[in-house]
Amino acid sequence: MLQLRPYRASDLDALYAICVKTGDAGQDASAQHTDLQLVGHIYAAPYGVLEPDNVFVAEDAEGVAGYVVGTHDTDRFNARLDQDWWPGLRARYADPSGMTEADRKRIATIMRPSATPADLVARYPAHIHMNLLPRLRGQRVGTRLLQMWIDRARNAGVSGIHLGASATNTGGIAFWSRSGFTPVREEPGVVWFGMDL
Repeated sequence: MLQLRPYRASDLDALYAICVKTGDAGQDASAQHTDLQLVGHIYAAPYGVLEPDNVFVAEDAEGVAGYVVGTHDTDRFNARLDQDWWPGLRARYADPSGMTEADRKRIATIMRPSATPADLVARYPAHIHMNLLPRLRGQRVGTRLLQMWIDRARNAGVSGIHLGASATNTGGIAFWSRSGFTPVREEPGVVWFGMDL
């Protein structure tokens, strides 16, 4: 039986596992990495650690197989990353020798995170990431998780949400487009979406 529920600290390993298994534009990126936590260090785990109240998971009989993570205040969250998250990871990955090209690209993001366009954050101050393992797709699980997150954000007075989707993730782009998000700009490799609340 499927359960959608708030995040628990014991779900952290699942966040990491789902993130890498969907880390190649929605497909499994495990074979590209020697360190299977790298993708999760960027796109999932910091939310579970720093803002667990803004994380929801989908759990079936086999375990946690989907999540939505995010923050109501992107600028404040980025400041917390700079203070409490990136320094330890930068020390841990100071020497990337022997790692794959995909590992090194993720490490470069940890060392120098790309900034979300300021005008996008001004209009849509919150942001999210969501991933589902294949066994949960096509069952409206993503729609239900997203609605849980949106409801929490609205109740908190959030004015808008943004997200970036890989330009090659056609399934993700289709999902966001039919879920009330509007494409607001395209940059190399990414389509930015926004939703007013």
